[in-house]
Amino acid sequence: MFGALSAAVLWGTIANELKLHWGKIMDGWRKALVLGSIGAAGILFMKKKYPAGVLATGVGLALLAAEYPERFEKVRLALPDYFERGMRVMEMAGQAGKRITEAAGRSAVESWEEFGG
Repeated sequence: MFGALSAAVLWGTIANELKLHWGKIMDGWRKALVLGSIGAAGILFMKKKYPAGVLATGVGLALLAAEYPERFEKVRLALPDYFERGMRVMEMAGQAGKRITEAAGRSAVESWEEFGG
């Protein structure tokens, strides 16, 4: 009984937050589908079933995007910037990994002499 009561309180809190921030409340079945898909995605990621987790997350996000298109328009417009930043971070990580690999092949004396020691 306690679990059902706490779940009802949680749903009420989530609904109030959505109404406060996004201006309207979703239907009950849509809330269940969004939270169910996000929960399923979390479980799938923990079980290391990444493709299925990404698919479940996509279902939840697609439903949210259909319900609140004006909010997701901002996200869609910002995606190229996030992608570009992510690519720069990955490029820097690749360069750092290359340097570490090159340094691992040299002796400590050669590395010290390179720094002017």
